[in-house]
Amino acid sequence: MKTAVICAALLAGAAPGAAQAAELFGGLHVHDVKTPLDDAGLESGVDVSLGIRGNTIGHLWKGALQPYVFAAVNTAGNTNYGAVGISAKYQLGNGWYFRPGLGVAVHTGSAGKFYRTDKIAFGSRVLFEPEIGLGAQINSHLSLEASWVHMSHAQLAGKENPGIDNLGVRLNLAL
Repeated sequence: MKTAVICAALLAGAAPGAAQAAELFGGLHVHDVKTPLDDAGLESGVDVSLGIRGNTIGHLWKGALQPYVFAAVNTAGNTNYGAVGISAKYQLGNGWYFRPGLGVAVHTGSAGKFYRTDKIAFGSRVLFEPEIGLGAQINSHLSLEASWVHMSHAQLAGKENPGIDNLGVRLNLAL
């Protein structure tokens, strides 16, 4: 119940208004994948996410900037989270695009600062949430993207910083 309240508050309070929403997206990500950026393998499951991207608010190096907000619930009962940030969509040609993003996430996992064997001790309740997507436009309203979502405190909350990487896909619906 606590997780549902946190996720609903993030989506309702931080989301662009429904009239300003440019895109809805949903995704499935493998939770806690081992990469060189984290200390993975403690948590499992799949993250099911739902989010909103707002209308374009500017450009950065020819990329269209969009605010976003999303919530992700873990199917194995591990860390759930919600994030708010901004992404830039760069067209690559022939319907392909690249979408980097940077946000801030709040999670329901352990905020402890010491290593645990049962779950990730993130060291902070609030984490940085960089992400990268590589996508393809299916038609004028649908696109599909492979995405990577990372969360960590970048050693701002202490030297121990296990972080987490989630890899998956998102389906985007332009409104």
